[in-house]
Amino acid sequence: MISVILCTYNRDKYIYNVLKSVAENDYPHDQYEVVLVNNNSTDGTENECRRFQADYPDIRFRYFLETNQGLSYARNCGIRNAQGDLLAYVDDDATVNPEYLRTYSDFFTHHPEAVAAGGPILPVYETEEPEWMTHYTRQLITGKLFLGNNKREFPRGAFPGGGNACYRKSVFDTVGLFNVELGRKGNSLIGAEEKDLFDKMTTHGMHFYYLPNAILYHIIPPHKLTQDYFDRLTYSIGVSERYRTQQISRKKYLNRLCKEAVKWGGTIALWCGFAIRGECTKGNKLVAFRRNVTRGLLGK
Repeated sequence: MISVILCTYNRDKYIYNVLKSVAENDYPHDQYEVVLVNNNSTDGTENECRRFQADYPDIRFRYFLETNQGLSYARNCGIRNAQGDLLAYVDDDATVNPEYLRTYSDFFTHHPEAVAAGGPILPVYETEEPEWMTHYTRQLITGKLFLGNNKREFPRGAFPGGGNACYRKSVFDTVGLFNVELGRKGNSLIGAEEKDLFDKMTTHGMHFYYLPNAILYHIIPPHKLTQDYFDRLTYSIGVSERYRTQQISRKKYLNRLCKEAVKWGGTIALWCGFAIRGECTKGNKLVAFRRNVTRGLLGK
């Protein structure tokens, strides 16, 4: 059985539609459950969940309140309470395609060696995409992930997006739960909990796969395209990496600083390319991205 886990915090505008998209999947209702973890929402989330239960009474829907603030706490609550042997995490500000559940179920049935998988994450803008957006900033802001139309193992250093990932529950018996020191807490933009988890899985020799037919459509509201959000998010990426690597070892942190220097070289090369094409706005945004990440890494 699949446990679809949705962790939510103050997303009453979107939560009904994501639940609806799961319920309307082309997959038997008795073969999955929906586990919703409310992480101290102060809006109408609970009412929207009641509305969903009334509209879809044949869906096995289980509701939990996680009072420890933080996405990792909520995800771990989902793991502890899930009754399925497959755990599919779905973002609370998204929708999934009708083949979503069947894609994961069929894959894990036919690939017993696989322990995790993820699919495309495609942005859906509530407004138009800004002119400064590039491949690099799009992945940063929207979480876009697309590796083509063929099933494949994720390349080295890449891993499923946290909002569209499915695991065998046994994974967490081996590598442990999500690191509660990482991940978003309330309005904080600290992350890296997925990277931390997949790094541990890689260390244990585990394999994870890209499934093009398990699609998540990630809704991008206007506030995520503002300068303030951009600066807070990119700075938080650096802070997250500092926390994550320092928890492992000083050597790991110093190696990450060395990689940051290499990334600066790539950023400057990209800026030059955009400048030659007369697209300085795009290049300047990448430099701001790198600068903010570096500041976060250095704790400045």
